[in-house]
Amino acid sequence: MTASSSWQDQCVLVTGGSRGIGRAIVEHLVQKGAKVAFTYQSRADAAEALIADLQTAPGQAIAFACDSRDFDAVKETVNQAREQLGGLHGLVNNAGITRDQILMMMKAEQWHEVIDTNLTGVFHFCKAVIFSMLKQRQGRIVNVGSVSGLIGNPGQVNYSAAKAGIIGLSKALAKETASRGITVNVVAPGFIETDMVGDIQEKTRETVLQMIPVGRFGEASEVASLVTYLLGQEAAYITGQVFTIDGGLAI
Repeated sequence: MTASSSWQDQCVLVTGGSRGIGRAIVEHLVQKGAKVAFTYQSRADAAEALIADLQTAPGQAIAFACDSRDFDAVKETVNQAREQLGGLHGLVNNAGITRDQILMMMKAEQWHEVIDTNLTGVFHFCKAVIFSMLKQRQGRIVNVGSVSGLIGNPGQVNYSAAKAGIIGLSKALAKETASRGITVNVVAPGFIETDMVGDIQEKTRETVLQMIPVGRFGEASEVASLVTYLLGQEAAYITGQVFTIDGGLAI
């Protein structure tokens, strides 16, 4: 972000912004007055509902259908977002999927689908925005990882590998771009109250809660607040870092 501008001057692209953590990030930014473009893959109804909910907010929200695995589609989305918003100062890579299965039973398609969406998709969006950010000598990139990429999780070798890869990608990109005023950081949530966590069976929920020192699941709004901070000028001296927000799960 620029050093002297308010949120009203900032334009941010959020991938996977129609539901869960992504939706909370979009809401948080638009309520602050930012102009936000967000992507979705198939749930046009959820995207339209979010835009409708934010009609009276200080900022602006627009949506694009985009498959992060398709680099040509990603480039087109970034170009349209930049044109419609009047610039692009921040990128939040949040889009992701799970295809959980123990390794012995995991199919190659389950591996590739998660890696291609959760890791290659981050590469695509970073590559699509980085030239303009380098040229304008400013930018904020926040990649949403997971504690699964730090401590692993049974049944998620694909997901854990992708999220661990995001950390390596982000640290390398942070070193490449720091001298041009660009920061790149990772937010690694634990168990957050979203549809994904809501699908966990009650017995498993109880077991997981016993593993979390603070004794509860997180809220999507808590993750959104951290992401927003890292997008702001106050975080200008922070880059290449991983911020866990997990109630102490990864301690």
